[in-house]
Amino acid sequence: MDKMRLIPPPPTIVIKPSKGWVSLGLRDIWEYHELLYFLTWRDIKVRYKQTALGALWAIIQPFFTMVVFSLFFGRLAKIPSDGIPYPLFSFAALVPWTFFANGLNQSSNSLVGSANLITKVYFPRLIIPISSIFSGLVDFAIAFIVFMGMILYYGICPTISVIWLPFFLLLGLTTALGVGLWLSALNVKFRDVRYIIPFLTQFWLFATPIAYPSSLLSEPWKTVYGINPMVGVVEGFRWALLGTETAPGAMVFVSALVSLGLLISGTFYFKRMEKSFADII
Repeated sequence: MDKMRLIPPPPTIVIKPSKGWVSLGLRDIWEYHELLYFLTWRDIKVRYKQTALGALWAIIQPFFTMVVFSLFFGRLAKIPSDGIPYPLFSFAALVPWTFFANGLNQSSNSLVGSANLITKVYFPRLIIPISSIFSGLVDFAIAFIVFMGMILYYGICPTISVIWLPFFLLLGLTTALGVGLWLSALNVKFRDVRYIIPFLTQFWLFATPIAYPSSLLSEPWKTVYGINPMVGVVEGFRWALLGTETAPGAMVFVSALVSLGLLISGTFYFKRMEKSFADII
């Protein structure tokens, strides 16, 4: 009995809302990395649950967009394609673009869709939009395999520049996450943000050189065009995989700076608004 009295009581952890501008809390994300894994896996399973075509949806969207672009922009409008067959030219851009667009849509609505989890359990809220972005990597991988099959069909051999491909994928992921953090935090407070996202995505699509090459622009406008971070991603994918003569150059540097700025500012804004999510969601 005396020994039991000597056992100290379990520690009490008091969770208080942060004040002002706070640190990013990246260490907390690492401590909850298992939760990040399970939420990512949950998003993947929910996406394909009770679907007739399953993973084929990862191919259908970019493939039929490629068909439409090839017909109207490639055949009818005669848009140049940097010496690459137009279907391959457009699909090379649609693979990273589809990953970005789906990630933007999923992450921006992720907090509202996880309202029950946010109001009942404590964990770093950053994990929710991050898991939404990571779950899109499965769709990207499936579409990329189809693209590699198209490369073999057209008899194009990637050059040594393909080693830069992971960097361009990381750039696209960073851009999607940066914008997604801004929109997901705003969507909690202003629910009409979700109605703006389709218009934003559509405008961004045509502001990105997917149906046309950036080589139509001359310097310095070509470098300025890199302010749109997806310009560097799209042109980087084409250069790394298809060996286009239009090397991204300074454009990618500008895109990387803008993408990094979006990620840092989006993370700080997200963390600043995090303390009020459970109250207003």
